[in-house]
Amino acid sequence: MAVPTLKVSYPHGIRPDQKLSHKVLVWSGRTIVNLLIMVGGFSMLLPFVWMLITSFKTDPQVMKIPFEWIPKPWIFTNYPDILLQPSFHFWKYLVNSTIVTVTVTVISLFFNAMAGYAFAKYNFPGRDIVFFILLGTIMVPIHVTLIPVFVLMRYLGWADTYQGLIVRNLAFAFGIFLMRQFFMTIPKELLDAGRMDGAGEFRIFWQIVLPLSKPALATLGVFTFLGSWNDFLWPLVIISKDTMRTLPLAIASLAAGYYVLSWPILMAGATLATLPVIVIFFMLQRYFVEGITLTGLKG
Repeated sequence: MAVPTLKVSYPHGIRPDQKLSHKVLVWSGRTIVNLLIMVGGFSMLLPFVWMLITSFKTDPQVMKIPFEWIPKPWIFTNYPDILLQPSFHFWKYLVNSTIVTVTVTVISLFFNAMAGYAFAKYNFPGRDIVFFILLGTIMVPIHVTLIPVFVLMRYLGWADTYQGLIVRNLAFAFGIFLMRQFFMTIPKELLDAGRMDGAGEFRIFWQIVLPLSKPALATLGVFTFLGSWNDFLWPLVIISKDTMRTLPLAIASLAAGYYVLSWPILMAGATLATLPVIVIFFMLQRYFVEGITLTGLKG
């Protein structure tokens, strides 16, 4: 006579030991991923930590082996030295970088937003072809266009001027692409409602679309500010006058020994040049994360 067996049913067909094994596996995977992210983040922060620590040392301390992570003693005179160096006009270079970066950021946000809005919300002949050609320009190395643009700027008389530093960067394919991706998430019915209320196309763009685009604009603004503030190659090509140099170009001249060859003073200048970017990022951090997330929702 066969002995009847008792069948036990589990929710979702998963036994407790299987559920526990699954949780352990998920936890282990997340732990490994988090550890890799922490290692990657630490490796990226290490050069900045080295830069900051070096700015509080003397030249003999910098050359000491093994490397001193805690300076003994801390030297605070490198920052006044870089700010008050008679032959190094730090404040003039700071003003130049600020004028160029703020102008490029504000105007390029407006131009890129207009172009992205047109590609996202208007149907015109050849729209997709023009957009793909525009995206194709991202693959063109900057060095290919460097000399033709320089010749054009010289022809216009814009060498060693703010115009020469600014005009080249007023619009770029990545910015148009980023804004277009975000605008495609805005419902068409919202724009139609504005038209029914009698709003013109520019008013719809200015009063309806742009206020909804703060996350994308903040994201693009951070990218544009960072790229313009740290731009070295184009100012190196277009600028020859000392009074028109931007901060990255001026700090590079320190490294070349044109003013004073001192690693602590050089790192102090680099630290001061990095501060505005860090401040801007933390001010717009929330919008930056939202923009990165939202611009990938719709293709």
